[in-house]
Amino acid sequence: MSLSLTRLWAILRKEFIQMRRDRVTFAMMLGVPIMQLLLFGYAINSDPRHMPTALIAPVQDQFSRSLVAALENSGYYRITHPDAQPSEAERLIAQGKVSFVVTVPADFGQRLLRGERAQVLVEADGSDPTATSGAIAALGGIAKSAFRRDLAVPEAAGPEIVVHRRYNPEGITHYNIVPGLLGVILQMTMVMMTAMALTREIERGTMENLLAMPATAAEIMLGKIAPFLGVGAVQVLVILGAAWALFDVPFMGSPALLLAGVMVFVLALVLLGYLISTVARTQMQAMQIAIFVFLPSILLSGFMFPFRGMPGWAQMLGELLPVTHLLRLVRGIMLKGAGLPDVLVQFGALSVMVVVLGALALLRFRRTLD
Repeated sequence: MSLSLTRLWAILRKEFIQMRRDRVTFAMMLGVPIMQLLLFGYAINSDPRHMPTALIAPVQDQFSRSLVAALENSGYYRITHPDAQPSEAERLIAQGKVSFVVTVPADFGQRLLRGERAQVLVEADGSDPTATSGAIAALGGIAKSAFRRDLAVPEAAGPEIVVHRRYNPEGITHYNIVPGLLGVILQMTMVMMTAMALTREIERGTMENLLAMPATAAEIMLGKIAPFLGVGAVQVLVILGAAWALFDVPFMGSPALLLAGVMVFVLALVLLGYLISTVARTQMQAMQIAIFVFLPSILLSGFMFPFRGMPGWAQMLGELLPVTHLLRLVRGIMLKGAGLPDVLVQFGALSVMVVVLGALALLRFRRTLD
């Protein structure tokens, strides 16, 4: 049979009509590349600037002010807490509110005037080595140029900047990557599996059996998501065990606190997946929507790229993602030994997401039943 352009055009026309009717798939084909273009073009920055910094300077003289000016003029440092006390600075860097703590000794100016080698301590949050590497590399130039305009202090007698990488002194990357993988793996598996929970029942024709049961919508939803919580708990134990046994990742905090936070995160994920299953019509659509949600979770959460390197609007979107708060919680507990007061904000954010996603999923499921 020879090739017929008429028959070929008829098949092509039929495929375009089906593609137009499947609005979710059509939206994914257009939405995913547009989202990738916008995120990689505007949101991703591997060299973050204006990192929040706390300053401990008992004596606010011209020399400490010159040092602060040199730090801020470099573009890497932004002094957000200019009069911090040591205890306050310790709390700020433990909670991740600042990336650096700069300590200027009380005799700093006197040592410079005497021509001695004055030292400045810069403590960096090493739980994310990528985010602070550029700012640390710029310290050499800052030390040479900080007092160039102070005629009484020759450049050769400039300060010695001592860098202390907190929580990860050697800058080992898998100390940062492996704890982050906990959130990424759970996001990929929990959301995708749960997203197909309701659509599977519809495609197999067993939805009528659920509707015939003497159970409420909330009971059906809880019954369907509860097994995934068990699966998530097993995955958490496997990943944490591998992080400890294979990669020797330090575990400085409370295991119970970590497991509590991760389980709240898992609950938020299964509710998100169930919400997707109430929107999608088929399992394929549910998988496509789950992938569409997964992409910004990887790029905007701070897992692959420094969170503080992104513009403000991207950081606002990142704050709405459960993975963002889990990464801070896991890295804080495992690497910093953070306690409940240090990660209370992350617990609160994840709990709010659980309530909102649960309410939306239940509302959508009730509409599906109607």
